[in-house]
Amino acid sequence: MTNPYHGAKDYDSAILFHRTAWASDTDELGHVNNAVYVKWVQDVGVAHWFSVIPEEMKETHIWVCRRHEIDYREEVKAGDQVEIRTWLGKHKGPKFDRHVDIRKVGSDKWSVQAQTTWVLLDAKTGRPQKVGPEIFALFGLEPDDHK
Repeated sequence: MTNPYHGAKDYDSAILFHRTAWASDTDELGHVNNAVYVKWVQDVGVAHWFSVIPEEMKETHIWVCRRHEIDYREEVKAGDQVEIRTWLGKHKGPKFDRHVDIRKVGSDKWSVQAQTTWVLLDAKTGRPQKVGPEIFALFGLEPDDHK
């Protein structure tokens, strides 16, 4: 059986999550607050990782976010249902870029696009470790897909 969380290397092969914006997600303008988008971006990255790793790797490997770059375009309000797509981008050493596209269900226009840089750490030492072939294999990817 093919893992549906494998092979996310571009928008078309992205992992898809669904979410509904709640009133508690909004700011004084009635739009989803920017901090909420950052949480959604982080949540889908973590969910993708946990969906591909064996249980024992949770104790040996951890990803931390080093950088978020987020662009906002179309407002999302309470009650709106959104599709959140995520896929992996370029990598170098212990770093891996992750892309996230958030849009209202049925819309061809993005509301939020993000590129984040994550660093793989050894969970015991807290030191960065190179993203090796075994990590690519967990995501169902080849290293050459993301140079």
